[in-house]
Amino acid sequence: MDRSKITRAILEHKNNPGLKFRLKHRTEAFTDRLFLTLFDQETPVAENMNVLEREFEELVELACWDPDLQCKKLWDQYLDLLPDILRRLNMDAQAIVNCDPASLSIEEVYMAYPGFYAIAIYRLAHELFSFGFPLVPRLMTEYAHRQTGVDIHPGAKIGDSFFIDHATGVVIGETAEIHNNVKVYQGVTLGALYVAKSLQRTKRHPTIEDNVTIYANATILGGSTVIGANSVIGGNAWLTESVPPYSKVFHSPEIVIKTRANVE
Repeated sequence: MDRSKITRAILEHKNNPGLKFRLKHRTEAFTDRLFLTLFDQETPVAENMNVLEREFEELVELACWDPDLQCKKLWDQYLDLLPDILRRLNMDAQAIVNCDPASLSIEEVYMAYPGFYAIAIYRLAHELFSFGFPLVPRLMTEYAHRQTGVDIHPGAKIGDSFFIDHATGVVIGETAEIHNNVKVYQGVTLGALYVAKSLQRTKRHPTIEDNVTIYANATILGGSTVIGANSVIGGNAWLTESVPPYSKVFHSPEIVIKTRANVE
């Protein structure tokens, strides 16, 4: 075994200088600290702001490959947005308390509901994504995805008082638009009808209007698909076309009861 030959061969194929996995680990540490700074009563806010700024500067060094973007200047803009992000997240938590009869307290929602955690990291990542600094927010939402089973692209647009119940298996695509007071259950997909690179800059995912409830394992696809306000989408429904406001859409399974006469 010629180890030097193997090493040279690996180095020849290890040709992506921007691929530094410590960026992923640093992003996860930044995400944890940011979440605790906003919610944990025992985590100091003022002191953590300074630490978060230093951590963000390191993320910029690793991930800001566009010299014209001047990513270091983004921190002050992002900091200005944090109070309003927290206000909106408090509305999300209250929506869960109001909608879920199993919730015992708002503290339980903050600490034990994976749907809330996924929404929180999405909202914290979305504003960075909107600045044109995509890799760090993508790593933030993927970190939440790994912990919760909820995959929300940071480019999606989500309104106030959003509720994800049970969470596992929810997928919300990059160009999805969700308005206010929407409830989504486990296994829901807001996806694209087609997967092609040429569609990158087009709206590929559906729009969900105000006060819509989407039950478990429903699949809604397509950038031109609009679910009208106050509609209810039943479990296991498959939709690729728009429905008007106040619609009810249900999947009706066929039930066949076998008797001794027709059992094979």
